[in-house]
Amino acid sequence: MSDSVLLVEEENSVATLTLNRPEVMNSFNFAMLRALRDQIESIRFKPETRVVIITAAGEKAFCAGADLKERATLPADKVKEYIFTIRNLFTSIEQLNKAVIAAVNGVALGGGTELALACDIRIASTNATMGLTETRLAIIPGAGGTQRLPRLVGRGKAKELIFTGQRIGAEEALRIGLVNQICEQKDLLAECKKMAAMICEAGPVAIEQAKYAINHGLETDLHTGLAIESNAYWVCIPTEDRLEGLAAFKEKRKPVYKGK
Repeated sequence: MSDSVLLVEEENSVATLTLNRPEVMNSFNFAMLRALRDQIESIRFKPETRVVIITAAGEKAFCAGADLKERATLPADKVKEYIFTIRNLFTSIEQLNKAVIAAVNGVALGGGTELALACDIRIASTNATMGLTETRLAIIPGAGGTQRLPRLVGRGKAKELIFTGQRIGAEEALRIGLVNQICEQKDLLAECKKMAAMICEAGPVAIEQAKYAINHGLETDLHTGLAIESNAYWVCIPTEDRLEGLAAFKEKRKPVYKGK
């Protein structure tokens, strides 16, 4: 196993980022946050990368949240810096101009669940456990959990999970819509790569604009959301990819999209 806190693999237009601190349940310290931040910002400007998968090393944990041993050594101003860093990182993931899939391969608590929430699609192994447990430490979710969870599972369910600090298993996460699908751990990465391959068949500009329209449109009223969708559609019209899609349909072949 590499000494790096983040492993990076790029294949078939898919970047797989693996949190690599299995000895501490892949918990976030400053080093891991900064490594993930740097990769996300690098991928943003790589047209050859169309999908990102975020997963973790080992069979036990996706991410157990903050590294509490490190946290215990930090003065208050450094704790604020940590929260600022992780919140901005997850917002960058949410706003990345690529599709992002979370491969939740085990325990995902606190910041681990918040990381998954910032991704576009969540696929979990059957042994996964998720939860926002911060209130049990007399704090609240600080990396977007109080905002993204209710938008995904509803206000009432989100309040229940946050107020109680309850942990839920993969089946319950699927039932309430916290994850898109579940599978056996041995099949998890393959399922994520299968999903990624399907996304890679679509037009990159279309994926970027669809993500933008969904993310921003849902934050406003229907009329404004439809205007956002309309503007996003206009971006797609002059692209070479749109013409390629029409030509491929006419010629009964697979389109070759270039993100132009």
